Amino acid sequence: MTGETTVRRAVRIHGHGAQRRALRALLDGLPAHGGRLLLAGEPGLGRTTLLQWAARSFRAGPVLHLGPDPEATATAGQLLDTLRAAADGAPLLVCVDDAHLWDAPARSALGRAAEHLDGAGRIGLLLSAASDRAVDPALARLPVVRLDPLAPPRAAALLDDATDGVVAPAVRERLLAEAEGNPALLLAMTRRLSPAELSGHRPLPGPPADAATLVEVTGGAEAAPSAQARDMLLTVAAAVRASDGPDVDAGLVRDALRRLRPARESGARPEPLPAQLARAGDRLRFHSPLVRRTVYAIGAPDRRRAVHGALAEVLESGGDRLPGLLHRSWSLSGPARDPARADRLAAVAADGTAPAPYPLRATAYARAAELTADRAGRAERYTAAAEQALLAGRPEQARPLLAAARDRAAPAAVRGRAELVRGLVELGDGPVGDAHQSLSLAASLLAEAAPAEAATAALAAADAAWAAGDLPACLATLAPEPAPRTGGAASLRRPHGPTTVAAIMHDHRVGMRALLEGRLDRAGAPLGQVVERGRTEDRPEPLLRSAAAALLLGDVDAARRAGARALAAARQLGSQSLEPRALEYLAYAELRAGRHPQARTHAEEGLRTALRAGQRNTAAHHRAVLALAASIEEEPDAVARHVAEALETARRHGLAQAATLAQWAAARADLGRGRPFDAADRLGLLVLPGPGRGHFAVWRLAVPCFVEAAVPAGRHEEAREVLTDFAGWAAFGADPQAAAQLARCRALLAPPDRADDLYRQALARHDEAGGDFERARTALLYGKWLRRRRRPREARDRLGAALAGFERCGAGVWAAQARDELRALGAAPHATGTPTPLGRLTPQQLRIARYVADGATNREVALALGVSTRTVDYHLRKVFAALGIRSRLELARVVGQAEQGRATRRTAAHQEKTGARP
Repeated sequence: MTGETTVRRAVRIHGHGAQRRALRALLDGLPAHGGRLLLAGEPGLGRTTLLQWAARSFRAGPVLHLGPDPEATATAGQLLDTLRAAADGAPLLVCVDDAHLWDAPARSALGRAAEHLDGAGRIGLLLSAASDRAVDPALARLPVVRLDPLAPPRAAALLDDATDGVVAPAVRERLLAEAEGNPALLLAMTRRLSPAELSGHRPLPGPPADAATLVEVTGGAEAAPSAQARDMLLTVAAAVRASDGPDVDAGLVRDALRRLRPARESGARPEPLPAQLARAGDRLRFHSPLVRRTVYAIGAPDRRRAVHGALAEVLESGGDRLPGLLHRSWSLSGPARDPARADRLAAVAADGTAPAPYPLRATAYARAAELTADRAGRAERYTAAAEQALLAGRPEQARPLLAAARDRAAPAAVRGRAELVRGLVELGDGPVGDAHQSLSLAASLLAEAAPAEAATAALAAADAAWAAGDLPACLATLAPEPAPRTGGAASLRRPHGPTTVAAIMHDHRVGMRALLEGRLDRAGAPLGQVVERGRTEDRPEPLLRSAAAALLLGDVDAARRAGARALAAARQLGSQSLEPRALEYLAYAELRAGRHPQARTHAEEGLRTALRAGQRNTAAHHRAVLALAASIEEEPDAVARHVAEALETARRHGLAQAATLAQWAAARADLGRGRPFDAADRLGLLVLPGPGRGHFAVWRLAVPCFVEAAVPAGRHEEAREVLTDFAGWAAFGADPQAAAQLARCRALLAPPDRADDLYRQALARHDEAGGDFERARTALLYGKWLRRRRRPREARDRLGAALAGFERCGAGVWAAQARDELRALGAAPHATGTPTPLGRLTPQQLRIARYVADGATNREVALALGVSTRTVDYHLRKVFAALGIRSRLELARVVGQAEQGRATRRTAAHQEKTGARP
């Protein structure tokens, strides 16, 4: 049985969410007005599929599929008349697939007709065109929606959907890496394989993406007009193989072509640049990476070797050793194994003094592995290639290299290094429980032959257990170890200082274990040494350890400095994998310091870099930080979106820390919007003892929020229960805000004769610790307490200070609470904006209306506001009379409409202020 019988047609579209939203906007607008859109993407990305999806989704009128007429070419006017007639006054969707295949006069008429479509009625024109060449001038003025390759998770879902998930892990990794996010190529490769090959019971037949498969997907690489053009295309395609990006130096190509062509052609007149190529300054690239691969694959073997030989000569003459050696290795037709050449390639790839980016080193190590004769050496070099790919932020390339490195007969040290890299890949993008197992295995395999690398693996295994919230596993991994040796390397294939890195790792390990065992007095000294040693470091890995230790000690300024230096060092080295981690520490340090706008900025950049580097676990943490930052602003939708996205990955990969942060953010958003019952329910699951308690290093941070929510919810005993442990945490001093928060929580639970002094103590401690947001929260709660004790002047002072603090740190949702309290005192700032029905209500009536609209009972509202249920009932009757409504359901609708209008006006004001456009 062949692969044809085991692969079924994909049942749904994977990815392309942004493109489908753009198409949906066009379709939704057609009942009112016309529109036009061009879908552009390289072959195989799904242009035709999306066009068909749009045609199936359109329900407002007819759909016309338009193709070129080979017999006659219509003018733009005739084409418009045809479309008007087809519409017959109704909305019409016109679909044109592969518009680039129309002849030039037909494309010109189509483009001119599209420009005049607005006056033709409710006609929507949806075109698709391949982006393997420059945009046709006739279509250049159309709004363009570009298709990108599928992200690795989407491509994996497509593969599972098409094969019912029967593909073996190693085969799966190989196919996903070869497809590079191209869905058509992924499915074409899969169709070639038999069930035995898909399940891994038989080896794959040569390269999965061979020439025939690539030609099938691209429709065949268009023949170049001349031998000179073919050589240029092949030379650019070959040069990219030893490049760290999609483009190459035009001078390198020119000089290689001079060596490649016979002497009699040297004086030939230069031809125009082939249509498949684009030039930007002195760089050349293919419009389509898939076409580039096809050009290389279908090239004659002898000609490919000649091109590589010419490139090698140019590079070697210029002193570019590593790319020159690579091209030289591809230019020879000798035996498959060449140990001497493999040794030279590996030696230059390992030379830290030779400038070379991580992707190039990965390619060199992989090529050296192919040429290596002995199995152990081959496995070691594939592992080194995988590590370089990981450092480059390309885990999808590292995985198949690790699969190639598997060899049970290899020495323990070789297998240990492979497990170390595999564990680091999973730690960034995979189940952290699996990462912990791989890293623990690596530590045991490396213990005798490479103790420094074993220590690296052990500490990384602790990181995985930490991310999973597995305290016993974390403690077991951090078990006491011998004092650090000198001269050991702290990570694979990268030389470090002889003692500093090993000492940092040793002290970090000792300090973390003491902290987790509750021996807080023994944790400070070793962790402080990690922070101190980091001040003289300039390498990202020890700086990241320094930042982590500073956060454990509560020294957020030191954490921020170490994180910023780690970020600069990662960028200087070109390490795409370390950059998002540095931004994670920076974002978290700013968050702990209460600088939410700065935390948001770092987390937004960290999310982009993490997704670019294929690190979904790190991305989930950044999303949780973004949710926490948004929870103090007037952005409930943003909080919900970030929380949902963080939890999606956290639940799949066992990320307890990210999940706890995300759930804390959701609860804090509830609390900020005056929903203490919902907040207490969420936070109770995180902070109260039991199997569902949040991450062991995070739940204490959420205790102040729980107490603030639990008191109005009537859960005083539970609040007192968690404060006992929180008091010990505050005494340790690892959280600058904890002492002030403790006093605030005690004030919330104290009788009236003690609460006043406790609130004042909390404010004094805030003055020592700094941080606008937490101080403003205490001032808000104190002001509420004072107002209910009928001390309006003092309450006005505290609430005014709270409002100023919230506004200064951008805490919009909390500022709204302060304004509501000031309104209840008759001292609110002057209101602006369009009057709403809710403007007829008194401040107290408005507060009650919002609670009830959110689903609270009269008793819950009474507890939240500190009044009697009779008072709530009285005010609620007044609310119904003022708004002319008769039910809670109607009240929810009126409040919801008013809040939506308020949000719309706020967004418009922000866009006007910042110059943004909707």
